[in-house]
Amino acid sequence: MSEHGPQPVQRRLPTQEARDLLSLVREVAEREIRPRAAEEEAAGRFPREIFTLLSESGLLGLPYSEEFGGGGQPYEVYLQVLEELAAARLTVGLGASVHTLACHALAVFGTKQQRADHLPAMLGGGTLGAYCLSEPSSGSDAASLRTRATRDGDEWILDGTKAWITHGGVADFLTVLARTGVEGPRGITAFLVPGDAEGVSAAVPERKMGMNGSPTAQVHFDGVRIPDARRIGDEGQGLTVALSSLESGRLGIAACAVGVAQAALDEALGYMLGREQFGRPIADFQGLRFMIADMATQIEAGRALYLSAARLRDAGVPFGREAAMAKLFCTDAAMRVTTDAVQLLGGYGYTADFPVERYMREAKVLQIVEGTNQIQRMVIARELAGPESVRRAG
Repeated sequence: MSEHGPQPVQRRLPTQEARDLLSLVREVAEREIRPRAAEEEAAGRFPREIFTLLSESGLLGLPYSEEFGGGGQPYEVYLQVLEELAAARLTVGLGASVHTLACHALAVFGTKQQRADHLPAMLGGGTLGAYCLSEPSSGSDAASLRTRATRDGDEWILDGTKAWITHGGVADFLTVLARTGVEGPRGITAFLVPGDAEGVSAAVPERKMGMNGSPTAQVHFDGVRIPDARRIGDEGQGLTVALSSLESGRLGIAACAVGVAQAALDEALGYMLGREQFGRPIADFQGLRFMIADMATQIEAGRALYLSAARLRDAGVPFGREAAMAKLFCTDAAMRVTTDAVQLLGGYGYTADFPVERYMREAKVLQIVEGTNQIQRMVIARELAGPESVRRAG
């Protein structure tokens, strides 16, 4: 690659500790993650040892309290760590985001005793989490979920199936949303379920377009007994817990999308500077220069948007609308940027010899997970114009 090729992202970080942290992340990404990414994704290999390393390095609990083994970092910093990890390999960046999502319910809604009992292992003990909300017939309409938890003395018995679960079959703990009461949003409760609990099993992982190294599978609950001490929050509070988790999780997806887009731009720019046609580098051609200018602008706009939303969250003010905007814009931008990167490489871009075709396939899922982009538009419009009118015939 040319010496004038892509340079590390210039970041404005709030502290020297944060700058040191990002340097550590880049070092880990370049030494341990990026070199094996293409080969392991092609083989469908899940890099569990990388998540163990991230946990041991304090990188899987960054936005949570140091009292319970977290990193005590603001979301503004944590999300930039995710971006760097996703740029090296989306399976790792998205996996770290999902783990953080799985920890959110207990960290925010759990009792102090629950946090003391479970968070240290979740945040820095080498364990990995999964977030179980979606079901085969309940995706965007989360309030219609059917997995049920029935009370039996001081225990709950879980029965049902969750779908599209990242880390399904490999997670050590599961944050599970189950119906404990009436139909609709008020009858749902959250639980912390051990991954090896009797009655928990996972189906064969889904065969996907991309992210083949990240297992996505249905998770079955067949008479799983859970003590009431593992109930998170009040009975019937589960949808509130879930939506709170997803607001923060959407920022993680936005950061991952910017990371994938940045990786695609870097690859395309390096190729353009080294490839010659008609006696000069193709980076000299104005049409291609305009393409990379547009790609870089979309990336910077997305980064600014997710960081702005993160700063609202760090300030303790509502950020749900801005999180939806960030998820929507960043993931749509990643799809456009990665598609343009394939085009810029021409025939080479369509081969597995270069990573841009993988980036394009991976970008697509980011428009779908943790609320499709159509759902994000609904969230944003509802904030702007109020709830939709309900009209009944007759």
